[in-house]
Amino acid sequence: MNVKKVFLIIALLTSISALRAIEYNQNVSAIISLKTPGNYAKSYLLTLKELNANGFNYLLESDNPLPVTLFQNVENKGETKRITLYIFASEDIYFNYGELVKTGSYHEDCLFFMPGFWYHKNLRSPKEAPSFHTSDSWVVREDRLSTPLTSIFDHKKNKQYSVIRIDSFKSEALTSHKEGEVILSGKTSIGYTGFENNNGIATLSFGYPYKEAPKTYIRKLTLAPSVTAFQFLGKGESLKLVWEIRENNVANFSDCVKSVWQYSYDIYKPKPVETIYTTDKMKEVLSNFFVESFVDDELTKFYSGVELQTNDCKKRDVAEVGFVGRTLLNAFNALEYGEDRHRKNLIFNANSIFDSYMKYGFSDAGFFNEVIHYQRNFVDSVHSIRRQSEGAYAVLYYLDYEKRHGRRHLDWEKRIKNMLDMFIKIQKSNGSFPRKFKDDFTIIDDSEGSTASATLPLVMGYRYFNEKRYLEAAKQSVKYLETDIISKSDYFSSTLDANCEDKEASLYASTAAYYLALVTKGKEKMHYADLAKDAAYFALSWYYTWDVPFAKGQMLGDVGLKTRGWGNVSVENNHIDVFVFDFADVLRWLSKMYNEPRFSDFAEVINTSMRQLLPYEGHMCNMGKPGFYPEVVQHTNWDYGKNGKGYYNDVFAPGWVVASLWELLTPERAEKFLK
Repeated sequence: MNVKKVFLIIALLTSISALRAIEYNQNVSAIISLKTPGNYAKSYLLTLKELNANGFNYLLESDNPLPVTLFQNVENKGETKRITLYIFASEDIYFNYGELVKTGSYHEDCLFFMPGFWYHKNLRSPKEAPSFHTSDSWVVREDRLSTPLTSIFDHKKNKQYSVIRIDSFKSEALTSHKEGEVILSGKTSIGYTGFENNNGIATLSFGYPYKEAPKTYIRKLTLAPSVTAFQFLGKGESLKLVWEIRENNVANFSDCVKSVWQYSYDIYKPKPVETIYTTDKMKEVLSNFFVESFVDDELTKFYSGVELQTNDCKKRDVAEVGFVGRTLLNAFNALEYGEDRHRKNLIFNANSIFDSYMKYGFSDAGFFNEVIHYQRNFVDSVHSIRRQSEGAYAVLYYLDYEKRHGRRHLDWEKRIKNMLDMFIKIQKSNGSFPRKFKDDFTIIDDSEGSTASATLPLVMGYRYFNEKRYLEAAKQSVKYLETDIISKSDYFSSTLDANCEDKEASLYASTAAYYLALVTKGKEKMHYADLAKDAAYFALSWYYTWDVPFAKGQMLGDVGLKTRGWGNVSVENNHIDVFVFDFADVLRWLSKMYNEPRFSDFAEVINTSMRQLLPYEGHMCNMGKPGFYPEVVQHTNWDYGKNGKGYYNDVFAPGWVVASLWELLTPERAEKFLK
């Protein structure tokens, strides 16, 4: 294909006016790698030659003759530049294209942000996960990220630089290997993005198709050698790729995350997912979990919701109060639903759970026996503030519901008051709570990342018992969150199975501040609302604004899963799940408080999208029983131990999943309780 013909093709493909982009030209470098099957790829540096022609600005040239012609257009749009690359193959090629754009900042002065995967320098994460512990330069495949974007924040200049990919993202292809040079079996929409230290200068790095360096992350705490994918482009074929580069001023890292999320939302404009699953249908199907998981032959009755196999969902011996089990919250949900639908079996089973936990579910000191392994005859003697809090939270809902129906449980009230009093005893002088401890208050894990989980039952306890000391303890906990978490944009280690940056830390912090805003007035109320809003942007940054493509044969793609509205989990656990609980309510409330329609609109995206994998007869989504909603949804090249992208891990915990969905489907629950 001669250059004159290429010029004509480009003029037809685009009507974008030529604009000068000298600054861009001075700070960009590009490379194309070409691979002949059976041989190692060869890389060619490209230089940008300015052109004075309609429809494009640059010809990308190499010192060597290449079987491919590349043109690039740069359109200035205020604080952004729209980069459009055209690739024309004069022979059959297998290629990987990459571009580097230098910022005006020193690498050492910068913090880095890749939504749902990278925050600051990921130094909360262990060296076995992607972090600065391993390298100060990282590029990753776009489907790891809740938005395919990289942001670099210069905290000395208060400057932010970002690159985002613009595409319809409809294709994905399989490969035979996960590391090294790999040729794709078909077409993919997935490229790569990241940041690099370029001789001391912070640099945006992006390209197509995907690559990952210096390592690829294949499963929990397992880094593998880098990977570079090669896309086939046939003789005479062409390809268009689009990115947008943005430079703007922000006050701090928190403002960086807020700005990026708003920008990403406006770029992708995620819409609610159209499904046939009404709230009634969802609860009807999910209620089968309450039936088929119920265990009634142990001292404490419970729902078996931990360590199940996806293929059969058979009951296991583990009774867990909170975290991934959520037995008590499920019991309350089953009771409320059972009475509403006149289902006596649900009512009886739920009441038997509460009654049995009242008798046999507490340690000597009065904490929950939060994890019991019956067949192994083992009760975990280590307590966690998160499980204890989630258990107390569930019981307070139960007590309030029962009291409103004329039924008081003074024994339970005494238990919960005693537990909240012990919370105050273990609370540190800075307002935080240790993550793990024992009956004698010996600290096992002093990490303070789970503090926000305790705020919720303390606020509820204040309202239910009219005890101001619980409110004061809750305020102290949020004071800690404000000082050490929210103001530092340092959301970490809220979960019990990881030590890293995670979604749940920001989600819990936002919810904790929301609870306090609901029980306070005036300036104090607005202060807590501001904190809830600040933390909400971090929580939102974990949720997908786009739909990840899947290859044919990858089950999640074959059943039509749209990933928008699903949340990534943590740096360590690179999968999506339905953890939301109160958060949609928080977003709707914040939307009213601050006249921010993005919040309520995205709450609806979450609400609709998380209904998609409801397993029922004829639509089982690879699950063993109806209503046992999947947990570990593997949307990228990562696995939790089994199966990989497009599937679930074979072991899952539907207990918390059903509880989370149920709260999503029961709006304004906390607001009604607290008001």
